Amino acid sequence: MNLLLEIQRVVEGDGIPGPMQFQAWAEAALHGRLERAELVVRIVDREESRQLNREYRGKDSPTNVLSFPFEAPAVVANDLLGDLVICAPLVAEEAAEQGKPLEAHWAHLLVHGVLHLLGFDHINDPEAETMEGLEVEILESLGYSDPYQIEREL
Repeated sequence: MNLLLEIQRVVEGDGIPGPMQFQAWAEAALHGRLERAELVVRIVDREESRQLNREYRGKDSPTNVLSFPFEAPAVVANDLLGDLVICAPLVAEEAAEQGKPLEAHWAHLLVHGVLHLLGFDHINDPEAETMEGLEVEILESLGYSDPYQIEREL
């Protein structure tokens, strides 16, 4: 896998993974799916997340991860997969609320976002099962437990 990854950090803080972690997680999500890719990961605060979520999804609240796939014209050869926007404060809050290790939650959201960029979705149950199954498989290959296990036990 040949991945060119750009990290844009709008916010700083404890627990935000480093570039090598993001690289490893993205490569795991792309493994066997693409040979080459370019990806931008932007780490933002609640306000920027809220603004983008409102503008692009019509939801006036911050969200943990937004994915913006890049679609080049057919005549343009391009490896740009797209952009992921991850809200650092919300990731930390969710991890604490769900009793998950912060690093594992970051890994999950990065993998989840990359799968969205690849065209996977969770709009209906069959799509959700497929996407969640891939997420679990990829995360387990990285040494993280099933992020949906808590939800299944409820």
